[in-house]
Amino acid sequence: MSGDTAAAVQAGGDAQQAVGRNRIQVSSSKKPLFFYVNLAKRYMQHHDDDVELSALGLAISTAVTVAEILKNNGLAVEKKVRTSTVDIKNEISTRSIQKAKIEIVLGKTNKFDELMAANDGDGTAGDGVGKNDKFDELMAANDGDGTAGGGNKQRFVIDFPTIFISSPLLDRSS
Repeated sequence: MSGDTAAAVQAGGDAQQAVGRNRIQVSSSKKPLFFYVNLAKRYMQHHDDDVELSALGLAISTAVTVAEILKNNGLAVEKKVRTSTVDIKNEISTRSIQKAKIEIVLGKTNKFDELMAANDGDGTAGDGVGKNDKFDELMAANDGDGTAGGGNKQRFVIDFPTIFISSPLLDRSS
């Protein structure tokens, strides 16, 4: 085990520690999802090379979600995905436990700098909490009556079931 990896393991696998040059160790419980999204954006913004999301066990779904958010927003392309199992030694007993591991390598898209500049310009500072371009386009096309604008007149309706409760206390017929 290298010194950086050993330090991360000794620190309890602390998620925000970057092991290696651009590796983000994702945790499912230590930090919120958009912390990792913003950290990956920052790594890609300040370095010309790739960023790697690494996760063990239950944190795998968080790492995949972070990668999908970056890809769907047009900021990153998936370069490589590696899956493996690693032996984790239990501190209490001498037995080792196998955990699933994923490593997702993402690279910048050609439009990365342009999209980041646009995000910085609208007051969100690239935090992922601001405006979503696709959402803005849909809202601009909406003509105010719940239908999409233009020639596409789809109505968005949410139907909630009606629940009837009968109880002697509620019966007012007597």
